[in-house]
Amino acid sequence: MTAEEEIKARVIRNFGMHAEEFVISETHALGADLPYVIEWLHPESQWVCLDVATGGGHVAKTLSPYVKQVVAVDLTSAMLQAAAKHLTEQGIHNVLFLVADAEQLPFLDLSFDVVTCRIAPHHFPNPAQFVREAARVLKPGGRFLMIDNVSPEDDRQAEFINHVEKLRDDSHVRYAAVREWRAWMDASGFDLAVEKARKKVHPFTQWVSRTAESPQQFCQVEQFVLSAPEDMLVRFGVQMSDGKVMRIEVDEWMALGIKRA
Repeated sequence: MTAEEEIKARVIRNFGMHAEEFVISETHALGADLPYVIEWLHPESQWVCLDVATGGGHVAKTLSPYVKQVVAVDLTSAMLQAAAKHLTEQGIHNVLFLVADAEQLPFLDLSFDVVTCRIAPHHFPNPAQFVREAARVLKPGGRFLMIDNVSPEDDRQAEFINHVEKLRDDSHVRYAAVREWRAWMDASGFDLAVEKARKKVHPFTQWVSRTAESPQQFCQVEQFVLSAPEDMLVRFGVQMSDGKVMRIEVDEWMALGIKRA
């Protein structure tokens, strides 16, 4: 098994075990970034949209009332089953669920009006390849909406937050920096139409418990954060009480690219 195959196997295992948690997770289901999906895309009733690494199906659910169809793909079938159950119970019937790899999308060129991907690419072994695939399956003038956690430009800070994430979830690969995302989008034929950076606050216990497989793993993550230098605690908005970590902040970047004709 190659290194990339091992990463994807961990993704399938981890998200399969925690599928229901991701469907009901407030961070994913009620995130402050979801309204931008409609505000930025201005969806049209005849559109066919592709939501890559759909997870709990929250972007697909957000888009579904406004478009003809959403195709929601994910590497993890258990995740898709949980999302499909949730959306069906909500009376949503124009979302098609399909197991697919973000870096090898099983669709013809020029198939979609929109491609979205939210809080997922940090699990991809090759996010640049994913961006190329998004461009390939989009029609000219099609819209690519990407939302993900990103690394600071400072190498030391980037190393810290990526290590925290890796301790929390061994399917994490890497938060890319904004400059990398801009370069990948430009190289794949996208013009950056709008972007937004924001801080995302996580209640620490809930955030770590969602992926931790044991109390020992939770303690390992917490002890690493507690032992961090003061400047790192300030940079990531770490708040503590009685020797416990209460919250942490990560950087998120939202970007809308338009495929060049």
